[in-house]
Amino acid sequence: MKLWHTAQDLADLKLDGFPGTKRGVHKLIEREGWADTPLCRRRSGSLGGGGFEYHIDLLPLPQKLAYAARFICVEPDDFACETHEDLTTRERTTRDARLIVLKVAERFHKQSGMGQAVSDHLFSQAYRAGQVAVPEWVHAEITSLSRRTLSRWRAHMKRDLNRLGSDPSFARKGKGILDRAEQGRLRAWCLALHASNPFLAAKHIRTAALAEFGPSVLIDGKQGQRRVAMPPLRTFQDALKRWKETHRNELLKITDPDAYKSTIRFAATGANRRERLNEVWEIDASPSDVMTTDGRKTIYAAIDLYSRRCLLLICDTPRAAAVGLLLRKCLMAWGVPEEIVTDNGSDFVARATKRLLDALGIEHDPCEPHAPEQKGTVERLIGTFQRDCAATLPGFIGHNVADRKVIEARKAFSARLGTEDAKLFHVEMSAAELQAEADRWALQQYAHTPHAGLKGKTPFQAAQAWNGDLRAIKDPAVLDVLLAPVPGSDGLRRVTKLGIRVDGSQYLTGDVMPGRTILCRHNPDDLGRLWLFEPDGETYLGEALCPDLAGLDPAATIAEVRARQKALETDALADIRKAKRRITPRTVAEAQRAAYQMNADILAFPKPARPHETPQSLAARAAKQKPKPQPLSGREAAMFDRLTQADKPAVPATVPATVHALAAADTPESRFQRALQLEARLAEGTPLSDRDALWLTGYREGPEYRARKLLSDHAAHSIRGPRRPG
Repeated sequence: MKLWHTAQDLADLKLDGFPGTKRGVHKLIEREGWADTPLCRRRSGSLGGGGFEYHIDLLPLPQKLAYAARFICVEPDDFACETHEDLTTRERTTRDARLIVLKVAERFHKQSGMGQAVSDHLFSQAYRAGQVAVPEWVHAEITSLSRRTLSRWRAHMKRDLNRLGSDPSFARKGKGILDRAEQGRLRAWCLALHASNPFLAAKHIRTAALAEFGPSVLIDGKQGQRRVAMPPLRTFQDALKRWKETHRNELLKITDPDAYKSTIRFAATGANRRERLNEVWEIDASPSDVMTTDGRKTIYAAIDLYSRRCLLLICDTPRAAAVGLLLRKCLMAWGVPEEIVTDNGSDFVARATKRLLDALGIEHDPCEPHAPEQKGTVERLIGTFQRDCAATLPGFIGHNVADRKVIEARKAFSARLGTEDAKLFHVEMSAAELQAEADRWALQQYAHTPHAGLKGKTPFQAAQAWNGDLRAIKDPAVLDVLLAPVPGSDGLRRVTKLGIRVDGSQYLTGDVMPGRTILCRHNPDDLGRLWLFEPDGETYLGEALCPDLAGLDPAATIAEVRARQKALETDALADIRKAKRRITPRTVAEAQRAAYQMNADILAFPKPARPHETPQSLAARAAKQKPKPQPLSGREAAMFDRLTQADKPAVPATVPATVHALAAADTPESRFQRALQLEARLAEGTPLSDRDALWLTGYREGPEYRARKLLSDHAAHSIRGPRRPG
């Protein structure tokens, strides 16, 4: 881009509103006096020619901008932008627009050869004049531009590209008096008042704020804390409006938790998908939106999560019996599921329902209290039926109170005053007709409608495409028995000699003996009969009859029952009586003696004990001792010696050989053997010497002898063997 031009050059530019010939340009120069300005200079040529050159700033502003615009170009790369998670949509839009303008301005600066300040000044003038060909959204975002603005944007871009983003709505966000007062406590107080009662107006909240904080509030500023007057009512109104929009979700969670759960809280999409047919069923109940000639009914719905096929049941009120009938309908049509999900309603957690599911081996998974989203599929099914089918039937009363008022408003107040609901809502269908319509909708309409959760397939197609295993109940009579009602809450009764008492009637049975606890089920076809099972329901025991209810002869019935009882007792006693004949009065005593015979050979080791004496025991011992012999007198001793010598036989006078005993080792074994030898001599009648007699007496009193004697006797008994009885 040239900054200095001759008159001919200016004429050749062919600018709008500017002379197109050299003569016309000279006339303009003379008229405007360009030659007398510093922007006119003499032309320097290689041939020394003359003439003058003029700076483009001498051109009128429109022509100057038109000339500069010829050198401003926008390329596709200028629109390449980046995202940033911390920026809002408005901030990203502002950042991208400023970035595009900076890129175009920088290219113009490089191509023009001018300085940065001159280039930015000329570019900003061209932009404001609409001479820069940027998109319309950029012009809408940046309506004004100056050299200083471009310089400030470059400084931001060097530090961080995202600093170019700007959102005017954030300029004073959270900086108002009500936002900053009392360090945010005033704002929290106002929001708490609104959450506690959403119907409070701004004036009510301001009055409560005055009572809580006083006529002035404390705010933080650049100069520190200061007190200002409580803002006027209009400020409260604007702030409350802004807060309700900013904190809409948080306030809704406090003021209307159900609406927050339904509309705000994130819901998992596809979380209920299953891999097998009949893997999980969901069951729920809801009042019908259709009034019948039999009154308003309850709709029970069951849905298989894999195929989304469904079945509906119309009943009077939510009861466990209705749950059983719905399960019977589904079991016969679909097979046996692995798991059933319900809520915690009394009909779903009743003992009868649990007993049926346990008998069929079906796992019951009740949802947490107040968590209908855990069975959201069946909830959605019921809503679909109410909107898609019930709304088209006569007797439709609306989905809620608001809908009902709309239906009632179809007639004037004077026309509907005192009118019965049957006439007001055109009630024509019976409960049976509603059931038939529900079955038609489930099997013919819903089952063949493409389902988004099945990726466009219908529930019928999804069920038919399954080739895996299925569990099925072939005999409907099995379900009839399992669904039969039980007396009382648990069906357990105790058999007495009078039979089984149920609802004031006595049922007689000869199949179960008195004293047993059993599970009873009514026979739906005959109230005079009971089916009897073990308490766990796994074993069938027989049946019981009530003669009065069954229309039987009481005498004949009791005779038959007694005969069956006798037959049971006879079979049970046959083996007992046969074994009884083998028992004698000595059977148990001999078994006892044989069982404890081994204990006879067990001896206890003697325990060391110190002697215990009392004056009485010493006197008793003295009484039992033999009197000591009196010593002989001298005369008596001489006579005794003469008599003794006279009785001795004559012995040859030989000198006895002197025998010296070998000293043996003094060990416990040698001492015990010596004692045995001495005892043997005594047993043979051989007298012992005084020395041996004294030693044997002392040794036998010691523990060594007693212990070895016990061991010796035990060994001898083991060799001989136990004595046989008899």
